[in-house]
Amino acid sequence: MTSIDGGAPEGRTPHGTRPGGEAAEMAAFSAGVVTSTALGSFTTSSGETLPELVVAWRHDGLPPPAPQVLVVHALTGSANAAGDWWEPLIGPGKALDTEKVGVLCSNLLGGRYGTTGAETIDPRTGRPWGPDFPVLDTRDQARAISRLADAVGIARWKAVIGGSLGGMVALEVALDRPGTVEHLVAIAAPGATGPMAIAWNHIQIRLLDLLGDEGLRLARQLAMTTYRSERDFAERFGRRSAEDGRFEVVSYLEHQGFKLLERFGPDVYRTLAHAMDLHDIGRDRGGVGPALALLAPGRTRLLAVGIEGDVLYGPQQVRELAHESRAAGLVTTYREIRSTKGHDAFLVEWDQMTAILREELGGRSADASAVR
Repeated sequence: MTSIDGGAPEGRTPHGTRPGGEAAEMAAFSAGVVTSTALGSFTTSSGETLPELVVAWRHDGLPPPAPQVLVVHALTGSANAAGDWWEPLIGPGKALDTEKVGVLCSNLLGGRYGTTGAETIDPRTGRPWGPDFPVLDTRDQARAISRLADAVGIARWKAVIGGSLGGMVALEVALDRPGTVEHLVAIAAPGATGPMAIAWNHIQIRLLDLLGDEGLRLARQLAMTTYRSERDFAERFGRRSAEDGRFEVVSYLEHQGFKLLERFGPDVYRTLAHAMDLHDIGRDRGGVGPALALLAPGRTRLLAVGIEGDVLYGPQQVRELAHESRAAGLVTTYREIRSTKGHDAFLVEWDQMTAILREELGGRSADASAVR
């Protein structure tokens, strides 16, 4: 794989310009509405070129020059953070107070909800990319966000926040342009994806390859067993049976599989899962520690948030990220969510997430006793 650090990679051009010196057309802010913006051609880390990069995004709150916060979604999320999956945290008076800051969330490159991905049309063929969509990594996804930031006139971020895949991309957003991020918040995300997570993704991807839509349903069911904890499953389902005679936990997994199939496709899921496998901020930077050291001169602060009972990217992996960060000279804080919900706790435990974010970002005081 070709490193994006060689030559003059995209995303490192002056703010407000595209590679080659062409001025980027400024995209207009439209509060609370998901919109899509065309950003020109884009070359991936693997060396393949997308003729046209389109990114879907939503902005809430104050426009620049007010402080701006970037929120990055997880595997099957969308740009609609403030109106959907993180609504309890974004808005007037909330942890991300839109009366004081602007909050931008973009759909990740390779995703389904308006951003260029496997289900969008390749203009060279007139057909969807499908399984031929280029291999992506989290650096590609971060550079696409940087391109969007140029187009909307955001040169600095007060905070860049993400959970799971979003946390991985958040780390790369900060590293793409060191010195432009004040607070970096990585939730349930390691510096590099570990072998167990890669193994689970391998099984899911093989199911997609062999069974298509049916494989996606099964992949989602497998993934759900890594998103929640053993205790959560025991308390919610036990060994109880549903009306059809199946165990309740089986009915739940089947339901989750069908729900994802209604809104996602195998090729998109494959693209994003493989991007997670390739995540490693230390690649071509001398390791995780030296990579984080690149952020020290710009005084980026790292908040690493682990989740009790997370079997996918567990607390130990997040603590290791925090340890590497401190050793690299960054002001670093580690917090841990107490929950029975496992990896998904950052999408459920609103009081704890509010306390953590307010503490880190210096907003209105909140009781942080629920976290450690």
